[in-house]
Parts: sequence; structure tokens; C-alpha cells
Amino acid sequence: MNIINRIRNFFKRGGYALAGDNTLKSINDHPKINIDPEELARIERNFNEYKGHYPQVEYFNSMGELKKRNYMHLNMLKLSSELLSGLVFNEQCEIVVSDDKKEDETRNSYKSANDFIQRVFEHNDFKKNLMRYLEPMFATGGLAVRPYVDQSTGKIEFAWALSNAFYPLKSNSNAIAEGVIKSVTTKIERGKEIHYTLLEFHEWENDLYVISNELYKSDNKNEIGKRVLLDELFEGLNERTKISHLTRTNFNYLKPAGFNNINPHSPLGLGITDNSKPTLKQINDTFDQFNWEVKMGQRTVFLSDQMLKTRVDENGNPPRQVFDPDTNVYKLARMEFDQEFVKDVTNDIRTEQYTSAINQSLKTLEMQLQLSVGTFSFDGKSVKTATEIVSENSLTYRTRNNHVNEIEKFIKGLVVSVLELAKAYKLFNGDIPTFEHIGVDFDDGVFQDRSALLRFYGQAKTFGFIPSAEAIQRVFKVPKKTADQWVREVQKEQTDTDPTNIGDRAAKHLFGNEE
Repeated sequence: MNIINRIRNFFKRGGYALAGDNTLKSINDHPKINIDPEELARIERNFNEYKGHYPQVEYFNSMGELKKRNYMHLNMLKLSSELLSGLVFNEQCEIVVSDDKKEDETRNSYKSANDFIQRVFEHNDFKKNLMRYLEPMFATGGLAVRPYVDQSTGKIEFAWALSNAFYPLKSNSNAIAEGVIKSVTTKIERGKEIHYTLLEFHEWENDLYVISNELYKSDNKNEIGKRVLLDELFEGLNERTKISHLTRTNFNYLKPAGFNNINPHSPLGLGITDNSKPTLKQINDTFDQFNWEVKMGQRTVFLSDQMLKTRVDENGNPPRQVFDPDTNVYKLARMEFDQEFVKDVTNDIRTEQYTSAINQSLKTLEMQLQLSVGTFSFDGKSVKTATEIVSENSLTYRTRNNHVNEIEKFIKGLVVSVLELAKAYKLFNGDIPTFEHIGVDFDDGVFQDRSALLRFYGQAKTFGFIPSAEAIQRVFKVPKKTADQWVREVQKEQTDTDPTNIGDRAAKHLFGNEE
């Protein structure tokens, strides 16, 4: 069998060589992929800003020499993304699938959809990972998750892809129907870095879902490289896998709430600050200038040319005036003998002015991000508490709810994808739930007063404005089937505690059933 595989791989390798150059400099060189280059550049800029990568600042010192220094910045992109990710999701979130069936202990599968999902999510530490990945999702504009079956363990694993590793192939106004997921692996071969890029294509062929893999190799990390055999890095990985009976894509794509106004025809999402770049630059520039002023004291001292040191260089050239090469404090001035030889014209550091300027820019950023006034503060005097955010029905609370709706649909889609994949591989043999049978409770205790909600919906139920099951769904965030079950159990408890029924049961116990 090994000989047959070697022969097959030999002809495959020859086929790759004869099929043209097969070398990709960028992702857009692939014939199946056509992404707007400006979208790719925008995502790359977002990642650089999120990581805090800025070019050094160039300036001329007092001797007229060009110098460089590090750029001091407030990474508001990370801070804003971290704030929103913490507001919209936490590990107390409850995900429940409405399901009455029990676990089948006799087989290596589960009839209970809820039990199966809980095991898969627990195995993948889904809640903690989602908390981590939401931050770069808000910062750069997108996140994709793909469940797959690990053939060695028979368990479902999750593969996460940030916005620079996922590319849509086909989409409509509702969702992305086909896409490509990129993953990069770096190895050291003979002391040299080699970069392998795996492109995983998710496409439909009529009713069949097809996953195809292509591996590329390059010694330049900025290029995709030349196509090679999968076995060179992933032994046993199939080039094509067909899955039947799927109703949706195997991957699930999440993006921040809102429309992509920068590229209206793109299905990709925008980072939360993509419309706020000038404001971010203004904040960073002001902060950088403030730090430089603090460091240098922004001292300006005029010196008479008679006060400067001079020295002859090693080649015997005429003496020249010498400054400390790292200072921009001293300025040369021609002064008369009856004037001061040294004149300090330094002004005080403008702390209040810089603080006020940064705070004003932060207010602009709050408006652009649709966050409440006082969400950000450079002096720490006006930060809002969670209670104030709720009591004021603030803009932050409403913005959060928009993002929560997107994440809820994402989680429900992932639940369905996991169960469909598990059923295709015979790991699960129950029914596939619809979205209405999946409940996601985001644990809004910080943002919602459950007592107030209970009073509101309780009064609505009393006056006949809303069914009991609907009130339970809205207050406790459970699926409809669970709410209906709760209603039946409450009715049974009320019947059991009714005085008339208690008397009847006592009489039956004493005298037996009457003929």
C-alpha cells in the first residue's frame, strides 16, 4: 500500500508541476478567490493598530540631525473592543436546547441534543474561548468558527479563524454561503523558516457540502507560496470530503452589528472603529505630544554662540559646536556681549490643556461608537458604573443589545452546525432543533433588573396581555418547550396544593373510592 501511495503522490506532484506555476503571492491570486484588495488592506491595518504597531516618529534635534523615537499611543481600539466584549458575553451565559429525549447509554451516541451540545461545548471550553475571540472580532471586523470531527478521538473540535484568515466565496444579503479558511504553520528546515499555508474551501455541489484542502509552501512569510502535497505536513488529510444532509454551512461567521458602509457590497464586517480612524489618530497624536513634552520638559534655552563647546575632529578639521545628540532643547542665538549668554524661555508643561484635548476627543469617539457619555475618560473622573448605564437606559446598553442579537444568532447557528455534523458522522442520532428551540441566556443580571421584568410581565399576564409561557421565555431566556413544561409543572403544583383537592385526597385515603 505504501508503494502505491508513493506512486500516486509522484504523479500528483508531477501534475502540480505541469499545471502551471501554482505559486500564489497573495490570497487573491487563487482563481477561486476574489476579495476587494482594499478590504484586505483595511483588515491588515486594523490588526496592526490592535497590536499597537506604529512607525517611529522622526524629528530633528538641535544640531539639525534626523532622529527617531517610539510613538506613544493610547490603544483605544483594544480598549473599546475589550469593553464591548466584556459587556456582551461572559461565562455565566447559559445555552440550552429544548429536548425531552434521554441519553442512549447503550451506544456511543446521544439522543439528547442538549446533552450532546453541553458535552461538546464543555470539551472545547467554548464560553471561555468565545470571550477571548470576541475582542479581536470587534477590533478587526469578523470571526469564523468551524466544528470538525477529530478522527483519532471521534470527538468534535472547534477551529477558530480571525478576520484575516477567513474569505467569503459566495454570499447573499442574509449570510455567507461558501468560504475559505486559511491557517499558517511555520517550521524550521535546515535553519530556515518555512511557512505552510493550508487553504480549506467550503463549497456546495448541489445538495452535497464539499470541503477541499490545498497546501502551499513558501520561505517568504508574506507570500502564500507554491502548492505541495498535503502529506508533506498533514498526513492522512483528504483533499476532498463530501458531507450529505447538511442544511447550512459548516462554518459560522460572526461580525459586529451594523452595515459595512465602507464597502457596501462586501459581506465582511467592519471593526468598531473603522469609521473613527481620524479620531483615533487625534487621540494618539495628542497623547504622544503630551508624553514627549513631559519627557523633554519642552525646555527651550537660547545660548550665545560664545558659550558652546568646540572640538577638533579626528581628521584635524576646524572645530565645530557640539550638542548632546539626543536633545532638542538648545537653540543657537547670536547675542551681544551686554546681553544674557543663556536665556531659558521654557514654558510650563501643559497638563490641563492636553488632558482637556484628549477628553474632548474621547467624547467624539464615544459618539462614533454609540457609547454613553463618560464611558471613556483620560482623567478618570466621569466613568459610568453598570448600574448607571442601566438606570439611564443609556446608549451603551442599546448598542450592547444590538451586538448581543448578532452573537445569539451566531451561537444558535453553531449549535445546529455541530448537531448536523455529528449526525452525518453518526455521533448523534436525535432530531436537529430549529432556532426557536435553542435558548441563549446572556446572564443580563448586571444590565437587567429581573425583579422589574418579573413585575412587568406578571402584570401583563394578569391582565391577559401575554401567555404564561411567553412571559417565562422573556424573563428567564429559556426555549419555548421548556417554558411550556414549566407552565405544566406550575399548574400541577397549584392543583396539588388546592384545599379542595387536599380534602378529596384525604377522604379517599380514609374511606377509599366510592362505588
